Amino acid sequence: MVRKVVSIFMLGLAGYFVFENRYRVMNMLLGNRFLRRVAVGSIMGMPGIRSRMMNSLFSGPSEFQ
Repeated sequence: MVRKVVSIFMLGLAGYFVFENRYRVMNMLLGNRFLRRVAVGSIMGMPGIRSRMMNSLFSGPSEFQ
């Protein structure tokens, strides 16, 4: 029981530190070419996000008349 509480506490503490330094962590991860390729590939593999991104990139001008 105590071991489970300690592990949950440590997980929460690690999550807090990652949240506090989220931009540093993101820059570190995306600075690596392989990890950036994996991240983009996994995000583009999600159908909802992929269709939304493709629509916004290739929709053409919407405000010009």
